[in-house]
Amino acid sequence: MCAEAKAEVEAVIRDYYEALRRGEPLYPYFLEGETTVKVGVSETLYGYDNVVDGLLEQTRTTDDWTVASHGLVVDDRDGYATFADEVGLSWTDLETGDRHDFETRWSGMLERRDEEWLFVSVHVSAPHDL
Repeated sequence: MCAEAKAEVEAVIRDYYEALRRGEPLYPYFLEGETTVKVGVSETLYGYDNVVDGLLEQTRTTDDWTVASHGLVVDDRDGYATFADEVGLSWTDLETGDRHDFETRWSGMLERRDEEWLFVSVHVSAPHDL
């Protein structure tokens, strides 16, 4: 991967993490398309419209996010990029007051569109001991 593209993709991912911390809209980071997918710790959203609705609901019902990246790796795929990360993730549920805290694994793909990198898929999971 060329150093410039890698730096651009890493910056988009880190900016997404920062937007999550600040409670800013997250849907602008996603590609508008029927095959856009976001898998979270407790939900799966298929299609851009469902991703938007889910992210708006998440922003409305949560606060005080902590997002701590522990190992972001990025690879270029000729107009696409893949990524993986281990992320300490916590937030407060505004409806219940409960604090949630997870060590999560993130992976996904971004596509370059009009000089902008956008998420095509994001998968967040929380590992469990077997």
